[in-house]
Amino acid sequence: MITVTLVRSLIGRKKSHIACARGLGLRRIHHTVDVIDTPENRGMINQISYMLKCEGR
Repeated sequence: MITVTLVRSLIGRKKSHIACARGLGLRRIHHTVDVIDTPENRGMINQISYMLKCEGR
């Protein structure tokens, strides 16, 4: 499991980046979720890594 926290706002971001955040289950700033470590989730995390803080494996 990877713990992901949204630390920057989604306002003014590309639609694809907003979709990645929503796909990970992130809704607002400082919202934290645990996601399963899969290639799909890793790809979404890598795409929006500048907005996230990740902990875990």
